[in-house]
Amino acid sequence: MREEWEERSLALLPCGALFTAVRIPSPLVQAAARSDQQDAVDRYLAEALMGGPVICNLHADQYYALVPAGTVGRWNVPGVMCLETGQALGVPRPGLGGGDGARVYWSVPMESAGELCSPVAVARVVTVGRYRSVNHG
Repeated sequence: MREEWEERSLALLPCGALFTAVRIPSPLVQAAARSDQQDAVDRYLAEALMGGPVICNLHADQYYALVPAGTVGRWNVPGVMCLETGQALGVPRPGLGGGDGARVYWSVPMESAGELCSPVAVARVVTVGRYRSVNHG
């Protein structure tokens, strides 16, 4: 893992054991944040998810909120996928932020290994994003 981070700034980590990830399309997150500016979206997510870690993949136009591994069995938010056991996620090296020019970066950095997003808070961001995208604000 460290070698991958040193060589490519990105390591593929398996979902399902220590964490899983909820994949949220960028337009939905931007609607929730009422902004398409990376720094504003990052600030919104940090507040809305109470500091829970989030990865932004600019290439895929997706955000990945890291949640507890058991979430996948209880996730029932239509149109927003929770990655399952056996799937891998590209995780940026610790400390890699949006200002570093990376295509995959920590939108909200992981402060400690056990700190994850609340699935309820992630579902709330998705709901707000859907509401604002339909009602335009």
